[in-house]
Amino acid sequence: MLFLVAALMLLGVVLGTVAHAPLPVTAALAVLIAVWLGIFALREHHGRRRRHSAD
Repeated sequence: MLFLVAALMLLGVVLGTVAHAPLPVTAALAVLIAVWLGIFALREHHGRRRRHSAD
């Protein structure tokens, strides 16, 4: 329950920051986060495939 409260507070802070940031800054950060998550997903996918094929 405490984790949920902390997550909601953090979400409120992040959304509040985005609401006050200029649109180009928000868009640039959104693209940066999307690229970062894409790279992470690819690394996880390749890591899991390599681990399972060795078994």
